[in-house]
Amino acid sequence: MAHGAHRTPLLPPRPDLALARDCEQCLGWGTVVTRDGHHELCHTCQPGPAEGAAGTPCP
Repeated sequence: MAHGAHRTPLLPPRPDLALARDCEQCLGWGTVVTRDGHHELCHTCQPGPAEGAAGTPCP
């Protein structure tokens, strides 16, 4: 029996699609779905909070 997704008050993260364009991990979506069913930014193509726009650490 199929079940629908659980409702969550959190919005999915907003990826930079220009960075995700050729990513093989997320297939260009910029986000991945965890085993728990949560959307997260792709760790391969999306910069983290301590990183700059190009994915390199900020000085």
